Amino acid sequence: MNTIVIERRRRRRYSTEFKAEAVTACRQPGVSMAAVAMSRSLNANLLRRWVVEAERAAEAPRVSRPPKALPPPPVDTQRFITVAIERPAHSDPRIRVEIRRGSTVVSVDWPPSAARECAEWLRGFLK
Repeated sequence: MNTIVIERRRRRRYSTEFKAEAVTACRQPGVSMAAVAMSRSLNANLLRRWVVEAERAAEAPRVSRPPKALPPPPVDTQRFITVAIERPAHSDPRIRVEIRRGSTVVSVDWPPSAARECAEWLRGFLK
């Protein structure tokens, strides 16, 4: 029986100095990034990633500060309905719904025993 052993390729690691030299070589005028990669036996995409990382590191602020908290998103007030809750003076409590749109006012009174029907009607009305 023949046994074939395939060696697994290991990921190559490059020193910080090697990366810096390759990035510096790419920044020379008239030099092709592909040529620099080939001369160092690198993949051009890997070298391009190193160049981008070096550019980002150069743009990054040197002082380490905690990030500022983002402001809360703006509230869309048109989605909220203002509801005034008043307790009736008489003994028969009612559910009162009052909706204003422009100069039109719609008022509906419901008995508390029909609260579920009132909610269904209100959902349908506001669609």
